[in-house]
Amino acid sequence: MKRSIIAAMLACVVLPQPGLARTKPVKVELPLPPTPAGAAPQTAVTAPIAPQSGPAQTVHVGTAAADRWWTAFASPAINDLVDQALVANADLGAAQAALRQAHDLAGAARGALFPQLDAGYQVERQRISQTLSSPLLDPNPTVFSVHTAQVSVSYALDLFGANRAHFASAAAQARVAAAQADGVRNLVSANVVLAVIQNAALQAQAEDAQTAIDSNRAVLTMLRRREALGAVGKADVAAQEAALAAAEGALPPLERARRTNLAALAVLLGLAPGAALPKLPALDEIALPTDLPLVLPSDLVAQRPDVAAAAAGMEGAGADLKAAIAARLPSITLSASTGGAARDFSDMFRDGNPFWSLLGGLTAPLFHGGTLRKQQRASEDALEAATARYRGVALQAFADVSNALTALSTDADALDAASRGDTAAQASLGFVKRQLELGSVGTLAVLNAAAAAQQARIQYVQARSARLTDTVGMFVALGGGQLGLAGKAPAAAPDKRP
Repeated sequence: MKRSIIAAMLACVVLPQPGLARTKPVKVELPLPPTPAGAAPQTAVTAPIAPQSGPAQTVHVGTAAADRWWTAFASPAINDLVDQALVANADLGAAQAALRQAHDLAGAARGALFPQLDAGYQVERQRISQTLSSPLLDPNPTVFSVHTAQVSVSYALDLFGANRAHFASAAAQARVAAAQADGVRNLVSANVVLAVIQNAALQAQAEDAQTAIDSNRAVLTMLRRREALGAVGKADVAAQEAALAAAEGALPPLERARRTNLAALAVLLGLAPGAALPKLPALDEIALPTDLPLVLPSDLVAQRPDVAAAAAGMEGAGADLKAAIAARLPSITLSASTGGAARDFSDMFRDGNPFWSLLGGLTAPLFHGGTLRKQQRASEDALEAATARYRGVALQAFADVSNALTALSTDADALDAASRGDTAAQASLGFVKRQLELGSVGTLAVLNAAAAAQQARIQYVQARSARLTDTVGMFVALGGGQLGLAGKAPAAAPDKRP
């Protein structure tokens, strides 16, 4: 009897089919840039970006970024640091835990699509008053035991897709979490590379500042000797002392910025600030990637993690709207139970002791004070907001790529100008120093030449580092070439728990 009841119950069940976790995509009219370059100069994608003072960079349209894009900088130190950050970074660990949570919640929502089967056993020991007991059956039935065992099955028929919509919404949230984890992975990798480049640039500027200090100190020594000979006055010496103090004052801010940057790098690596770090490369030891990818705008919306997250959020909002609509429609619930009850455990399933029940219920909402209708409208508003959010994120992705190309193109011109300025300023400083030694110029000329030379060298170092940092920005704008987690099904969520 028990098997026949359960079989009859399962015969009414419509089991879920593959693919029900996704709702129909919402169509969004998304304007695409007229060219892959967007607002950037078209020459950035039609010809190599080739400054006279540095290596050329060629943009390959239609090529996606490599998953480990940071290896293009040809720095083993950068590769090791990024690998360490991807294992130990706290933000990435939190994003991966959130992803596992989202997948588990999606799996829990999927359980509502199946029948619910429960088993129970109960034993009761009871004493009844003789006044309440029946003297016809047993004159002293005051103490007895009752054993009850049963199996129950319940199933809510998903006639209008409410449960499937809830599962689709949870699965969409899992894809949002996966895309967000991809985005964190991309940003952590980029921030590590940027921190290394920043350290190299600050170190180079600190070395140039120390060179300027040494140069000003040498000029001051020479002026003091000439003062002793009566060739110059105290005003010239005082002016040079002020110039030396200004040069020395430029070094502490650089050191402060460098140590702050190292502390940020340590946090990215999952270390406490001040912990020992491996030797970081100098600016000359970081290669500028010469071949750059550039996906087409139509592919960019599928590759960028933030756009993928916005798309999944829009899909989840559509599923929530479907669930809100289904909540206003009738629902049918089926349940069945079978078991046995007896005073002795061995007699529970003998003739006369087994029991069973089969129930069916229909519920239709009639009046809820407008709650269900308002919930549907709220879901419609949420879908509209998610659609607008997706549109905005996608357009910003196009703008980020366009801005990255513009930066790379203008960086080349800035590098050439900074290189010419640095060469001319250093040569001018050398001439002026020689003229000062010969006594043909005054201190003012030396001060002006030294200040111009120091500023030109700073601009040159910054122009070199800008090409590296803006190249990192290009990889970030393309999404880092990774969609490893966002495209996986909930069952494929990474789980490191035992």
